[in-house]
Amino acid sequence: MKEQTRWGILYCPKHSVTSPMRRWKKIEKILNAYQIDYDFVQSESSDSVVRLISMFISNGYKTIVVVGGDSALNDAVNCLMSTDKATRESIALGVIPNGMMNEFARYWGFKESEPEQTIKWLQERRIRKVDLGCIRYTNKKNEKCHRYFLNCVNIGLLSAIMNLRNQTRRLLGSRTLSYLFSMALMVFQRLEYKMHLKINNDVVKRKVMTVCVGNAEGYGQTPNAVPYNGLLDVSVVYHPEMMQLIEGFYLLFTGKFLNHKSVHPYRTRRVDVLDASHAMVSVDGRLLKTPVGEYSIEVEQEVINFLIPE
Repeated sequence: MKEQTRWGILYCPKHSVTSPMRRWKKIEKILNAYQIDYDFVQSESSDSVVRLISMFISNGYKTIVVVGGDSALNDAVNCLMSTDKATRESIALGVIPNGMMNEFARYWGFKESEPEQTIKWLQERRIRKVDLGCIRYTNKKNEKCHRYFLNCVNIGLLSAIMNLRNQTRRLLGSRTLSYLFSMALMVFQRLEYKMHLKINNDVVKRKVMTVCVGNAEGYGQTPNAVPYNGLLDVSVVYHPEMMQLIEGFYLLFTGKFLNHKSVHPYRTRRVDVLDASHAMVSVDGRLLKTPVGEYSIEVEQEVINFLIPE
């Protein structure tokens, strides 16, 4: 079967870009130059990502490449995790960064500005089994739900800011401007949330500004996390004074987030969130409807085949 060697490529265009196909034409030219055999489909929404990835899986493709960002990768991973183990282990997932946020791709050294280098690395088919985090929760319909993630779960203020950033970046088109504008809008956000957490043998029961549970770098909040050690890194941030808050954002952008005295880091296999009823939750940068009641976040070790650079 040709699908054993042919790539299934899902292109997720940026909706804020006026000529989204220009990016694909550039990638298509490189693919053809490297004589890569592939089939191409384009998504229109998150629902179509799920449908198209599922189509690739059911049709026997063994290499699935997402041209998109963290949210599209998250959808692809959750599709793979809905299959049986034998099917999942026969498939390798790759990414060509093209999203609002490309943090998981950036962790491995894939750059949106260098598609040719990325394609060259993907063609070498170097596979690493990576971990996934999983949030298990109950929704408003009293249904038991779960969602896997490659990068992180955010609870609290930074989840709200990331939601603002996604919205403002669609309007402004600039990653830096969207960060700055989102921080300016932060004055209208709730700055702390009453939380009750259990991490290892520690219990946190107090007002907390934000929590990041990272399988990878967590948008700078869990900079030491790696997606292959069977552990999650957790940063719990208490409410700093305003000048400390500004310093915290500076340290976040410069990769020194854990140096801030209001940041309390942990490493664990599981986080129990016993109460955080008013805090927004995002998974890989996408807002999740606030869970009802208690929920947990765990890690599953080496469950996805991911194509990485040399």
